[in-house]
Amino acid sequence: MPDDAAAARAAAEEESAFSHPAVDPDSTAGYGDHPDQLIDFYAPRGGTGAGAAVPLVVVLHGGAWRAPYDRRHISPFADFLARRGFAVASVEYRRGDGAGTSGRSDSPAVAGRWPDTFDDVSAALDALPALTRQALPQADPRRMVLTGHSAGGHLALWAAARHVLPPDTPWRTAVPAALRGVVALAPIADFEVADKLDVCSGAARQLLGGDDKFAERRPYADPALLLPTGIATTLVQGRSDLVVPQAVAESYADAAAKAGEVVGLTLLEDVGHFPLIDPAADACAVVAEEIAQLAF
Repeated sequence: MPDDAAAARAAAEEESAFSHPAVDPDSTAGYGDHPDQLIDFYAPRGGTGAGAAVPLVVVLHGGAWRAPYDRRHISPFADFLARRGFAVASVEYRRGDGAGTSGRSDSPAVAGRWPDTFDDVSAALDALPALTRQALPQADPRRMVLTGHSAGGHLALWAAARHVLPPDTPWRTAVPAALRGVVALAPIADFEVADKLDVCSGAARQLLGGDDKFAERRPYADPALLLPTGIATTLVQGRSDLVVPQAVAESYADAAAKAGEVVGLTLLEDVGHFPLIDPAADACAVVAEEIAQLAF
């Protein structure tokens, strides 16, 4: 259990991250018929010359795959990246909708939907090149970096691993995604460890459909089982994270090493879960630099 000082600091970090007003995108496009199948586009706001092509950062928001947390809470982070000179695409996707796929009728906010959450991320990434050409013609698709926070970090790692999914899944691609890399922020990157630590109140188990389906579906959804990808990957993790503890990221990095893949792990002292996406926090600038190192 965290001590009072650690809990108070974590609460202050969360309050700061959520204190920023949502930032409206420059445009929004749909990649399907469901109201949640949307991508917000943010044009680069500085640091580029007229007509210059810029890297594209694809953002997947967190929130334990639960319905109350949509892409609006990460829009200040998307705007922060746009002000750093990136073109940004922030993806919405279907999340949990109460008592449904988890089988827990007592849970008011179930984590994720199977298979809808994964259907949406796949469809969004497949539709992204054409939608980006229309919305952000200055974006360079050859310099695309995928990033995501918490549950969105999981989805970023998973999306980059679609080419190594089991062959009986419709999400599998024949070749790796055309990415410069992935920067996963405090990701729920290893479902076995996350489940043991009860991360986000059993969110990973809920995402896969509950107790009866967890083991069966892990090979299709757990990034720690989808290695190596051959795609440059960096994890950014606060050492003081009480939401998704450091052990989750370390376990994924260890699994990657055993699979013969090199994964960067940037550990930030005295940083919890939310400063990674808080434009007012120094950690957010560190994240932007990690993205730039892959993109530029």
